[in-house]
Amino acid sequence: MKNENIIIAVVALIAGLLGGYLVFSISSSHKQQQAMPAIPAGSGSPTDYARRIAEAEKIVAQDPKNVTVWISLGNDYFDTDQAQKAIGAYSKALELDPNNTSVLTDQGVMYRRVGWYDKALANFEKALALDPKHLQSLYNMGIVYAVDMKQPEKGLPYWKRYIEVDPTSATGIQIKGMIEQYSKGTPPAMK
Repeated sequence: MKNENIIIAVVALIAGLLGGYLVFSISSSHKQQQAMPAIPAGSGSPTDYARRIAEAEKIVAQDPKNVTVWISLGNDYFDTDQAQKAIGAYSKALELDPNNTSVLTDQGVMYRRVGWYDKALANFEKALALDPKHLQSLYNMGIVYAVDMKQPEKGLPYWKRYIEVDPTSATGIQIKGMIEQYSKGTPPAMK
């Protein structure tokens, strides 16, 4: 009952700070296309993020087993390009919920951002072991191999699996274009 009251209070507080936006989402990935370079990081003012981060840090200091707040904190660090802090917050969330594919993927993206490709791949692989059709992990496996590690022959199979699952979405269409470019020997320009 105590944890339930704390969660309700946190949700109400954060919802009020954001003018009614609910920021806690466990069921879907933080960013559908985390590694895509054209997507701007987050939305909201720096003041909003600073307030949310400060409040979440207070909550987890008092309730370190609050997985929802750890995830929210990781997401806000993610959106404010604080990769090391995001990795840490996601680690705490994964200690409490080790099979959360979205958190595994978000942490993997942060590992990628700091150049720890092996750790990023390990996270994406674990997410795919839990859910073989986890689109964000399939996409990101392709990115790390093809773009970061310059090994498209290892990345393309993941992208092909992605388009088998989701061929008509904007990301599926983008992946088809990237596969085509790699097959012509002209890799797409990505960061």
